[in-house]
Amino acid sequence: MSILTIKGLSHTYDNKVLFDEADLTVNNGEHIGIVGLNGAGKSTFMKILTGTLVQDAGEVRWLPGIKVGYLDQHADIDRSLTVMQYLEGSFQALFDLSARLDAAYARMSDPDIDEKELDKLINRTAAMQQQLDEADFYSLEAQIKKVAGGLGISALGYDTLIGKLSGGQRAKVMLAKLLLDEPDAMLLDEPTNFLDLEQIDWLAKYLDSYKGTFLLVSHDGEFLNRVCKIIVNIENSRIKKYWGDYDKFLQQHESDAKQYAESYERQQREIKRMEDYIARNKARAATAGMANSRKKMLDRIDVLSKPVSFEKPTFLFPYTLLVTKHLLDVNELSVGYNGKAILPPLNFTLSSESKLWLRGTNGMGKTTILKTLMRLLPPVSGSFSYNINVKINYIEQDLEFPSKEMNAASFMSYRHPKLSQKEVRNQLARVGIRGDLATKAVGSLSGGEQVRVKLCSLMQKESNLLILDEPTNHLDSLSKEALAEALEAYEGAFILVSHEPAYADGLCNDVFDLEK
Repeated sequence: MSILTIKGLSHTYDNKVLFDEADLTVNNGEHIGIVGLNGAGKSTFMKILTGTLVQDAGEVRWLPGIKVGYLDQHADIDRSLTVMQYLEGSFQALFDLSARLDAAYARMSDPDIDEKELDKLINRTAAMQQQLDEADFYSLEAQIKKVAGGLGISALGYDTLIGKLSGGQRAKVMLAKLLLDEPDAMLLDEPTNFLDLEQIDWLAKYLDSYKGTFLLVSHDGEFLNRVCKIIVNIENSRIKKYWGDYDKFLQQHESDAKQYAESYERQQREIKRMEDYIARNKARAATAGMANSRKKMLDRIDVLSKPVSFEKPTFLFPYTLLVTKHLLDVNELSVGYNGKAILPPLNFTLSSESKLWLRGTNGMGKTTILKTLMRLLPPVSGSFSYNINVKINYIEQDLEFPSKEMNAASFMSYRHPKLSQKEVRNQLARVGIRGDLATKAVGSLSGGEQVRVKLCSLMQKESNLLILDEPTNHLDSLSKEALAEALEAYEGAFILVSHEPAYADGLCNDVFDLEK
């Protein structure tokens, strides 16, 4: 049974045609992964499906009565609630029913109640009690903690105010509430971005056994392989559905992309031939009729969009020589906030050849460690010391810019004032931020495009130590591949936080596991 029908979807954003007469049908129970290069329109597509963005043309129709849930990591939720109060919101109707039942029992205990009203209340409370029992109301807390525990939320504290959580922690709590809501269809935009390995594994098992429908945007091929039986690719302003997991999609897509490029080139040659004929013959009376006929034929051609470029971005991190092998000493270092440690004291050393994967459960303190090593946070106790000649480049997990209205070119000029405008545009072009992308407000760029702008800034400064906090979040497969190549070629040391084990294992020669 079809629960979502899309016909003739067309939408332009910032003068870029994202969708042009695109069609898609989603059937009940389908587990769909949505893929596409950064900026292809995946997040825009999700907003159109939720109705938060109205398309320019076409029809997007959900089956009447379908309950749709959306994970919007940037949504602002009530920060005055505790974590548990927010999660209990999934069952608000049952809590309201329980409150009405308590009020009815209180009324029944009133000695002045008349017999007729008492009889009514007895019948009403029996029905209410049966409804609560059938909904398993009295084990709701256990249900909530099962889901929340799987996503690591129990470590945050159920009595913690939402307002005291980080952006990543709030995203996890929102994901838990969406799962507890049990909608008929879920729309998930990068749900693994703020999860660690164990939590990703839990979510993969949950989604694999999920009876409903979901559409999931992700750049994590391993995760898509585990949870999706269908891949939907957004490309060339079209939406195409592929049956099979992500690996099968990659095989088929390579062939399809080649065929599309060949069709585009054939059509362009035909259009050029017809335009040349029209230009040569429209002015001559003897051939003007034929020229007009060709012009009508030309006007009827459904012109294919130019194939998207599959050119990989180029990342290169300049290295400055460090003569000694000794780079960093960490001695009994306690990290945390407001003088409170969140981890036992840390001890480790880093050499100039270290490629260290810093791994551990989400919320354990990986980002706090990096911020402390960057001296953005004071240590609670203990110490650390770098070689006097160390030069560090750091990319933070949160995509913060001085202003979301600032564009990529102005951000690069702000961070690197010695670069000319031509050099700024050349550097951005290397990482795939070309043309209009360089002058768009960074807030309107996709997450992957924003990460590439940040990586471009790192490329302007020599270093012998890179500190990278989840640099692959939001990056598409080509960009991740390009980043891996740059890190493999980098002669210095790096500390990498990543929730993608295959990616980190392939790059790192050492692991510091906070669990151990």
